[in-house]
Amino acid sequence: MQLRFFNSLSNTVENFEPVESGTVRMYSCGPTVYDYAHIGNFRSFLFSDLLRRFLEVAGYDVIHVMNITDVGHMTDDAVADGGGEDKMELAGRRLKEDKKSGKVEDGAVEDPSDPYQVARFYTDSFLADGRQLGLKVAGEYPGRMFHATDHIADMQAMIGDLIERGHAYVAGDGVVYYSVESFPEYGRLSGNSLDNLQSGAGGRILDEHQDQKKHPADFMLWKADSAHIMKWDSPWGEGYPGWHIECSAMARAKLERDVIDIHTGGEDLIFPHHECEIAQSCGATGSESFAKFWMHVRFLLVEGEKMSKSRGNFYTVRDVLDGKATGARVHPAVLRYELTKTNYRKNMNFTVQGLQDSASAVRRLNDFVAKLEEQAGGEAAEIDNSHPVLAEFLSSMADDLNAAGALGALLPWASVSRIPDNPHEALAVMRKVNEVLAVAPLEAGTGGGAGGSPDAGGEEEAVAGWCRELDAARADKDYEAADRLRDRIIEAGYDVSTSPEGTIAKKRLA
Repeated sequence: MQLRFFNSLSNTVENFEPVESGTVRMYSCGPTVYDYAHIGNFRSFLFSDLLRRFLEVAGYDVIHVMNITDVGHMTDDAVADGGGEDKMELAGRRLKEDKKSGKVEDGAVEDPSDPYQVARFYTDSFLADGRQLGLKVAGEYPGRMFHATDHIADMQAMIGDLIERGHAYVAGDGVVYYSVESFPEYGRLSGNSLDNLQSGAGGRILDEHQDQKKHPADFMLWKADSAHIMKWDSPWGEGYPGWHIECSAMARAKLERDVIDIHTGGEDLIFPHHECEIAQSCGATGSESFAKFWMHVRFLLVEGEKMSKSRGNFYTVRDVLDGKATGARVHPAVLRYELTKTNYRKNMNFTVQGLQDSASAVRRLNDFVAKLEEQAGGEAAEIDNSHPVLAEFLSSMADDLNAAGALGALLPWASVSRIPDNPHEALAVMRKVNEVLAVAPLEAGTGGGAGGSPDAGGEEEAVAGWCRELDAARADKDYEAADRLRDRIIEAGYDVSTSPEGTIAKKRLA
């Protein structure tokens, strides 16, 4: 099976072959842990997870690394130097207010002025969200996620290499800059020429240090600033690293290669972040490339509009799962399905109707798997990837991760009204498919599959007990008690139906 992916670097779809046969090394830009991750962030993270899962099913060993940014991000990230205020400092003030107002439980953060405690709080929140949504990289902390603050030495070493190779220089006030003119390929990924950047096209590079630079687009690698909230000793003075150097240094340190196979992230990171990563990595190693494939996820819209706090349509994962976004609680598997069903190179429109459609699809897949498990006695056949449905599913995924095409092959076949003649074989197909989709069967969130809340097992046990009590009340003709129990089950988020075997409650997915 030939894999073909769109490469942002060449702006074309290319055949994929890893640097090392059989092994894929992949780096994904991860969360900045100064706030809860929103659904736009998670669309990008789940794309990387879907890609990783597909590559594994396709037969590759995948080494997937994601950074946790707890230093270097500034409020003006669009500026090449990352100007403005440190986002960790801003997050500390916000957490302090949330703690006063009771939005954050006592003990969750003892000292909001401590950036490490702030980072730990939001890291734990991200990992909890990631596990619920089946994010493999968040499966076993720290798993393949690493804090930037644990790799300051790697960043300083790379900066030293860049200075030695003539790609970086130290300005008078202890700021180390990358010289974009030393790297002729600068601008290739984003299409920004140095001539355009010379004049500060788009207002994205002008900053307070222009008079110290050799070129207006030169970007910061290290800034000496003893008053900064997070700082470290360095050959250039006590200070902190720029945002861009973080990913270059961590990718090289954790993937142990100068050239990796795939780098993923949102389209907003193409410039300046990914453009700067390429310049740094190639400048430090002398390699002609940093990542063979750059794969970028398009923006997410909400009901056709850009997501923003001012519009009131800015939703975290928790807002959606808890029902604050749509008025009804949503199962994590449904949100995962919703965020991955649209091709990553298209803008996704997040809607209430879309969630309801995704809930129906996830229910369909789960009912199908449950029926197959029953008919096959839990015993799946031994199959390869040549089964017609599985082959069509994987073929679509191999075509630039065409999730819509893959689901189009799967859903018409996955019907409880038309169980295949060989349920053992069909169960094997669904188990293989779910290694990619991670939505059926529904499981407690562990990083291996999309899941529910940690106490889901206890809740289901309680609901099963109410169903038995409801049946007993009906048998005793105590219809008032039966109605109360039915209402209680519905309020718990379950759909209730009656069968010859008794009352059945199914978790409402959205």
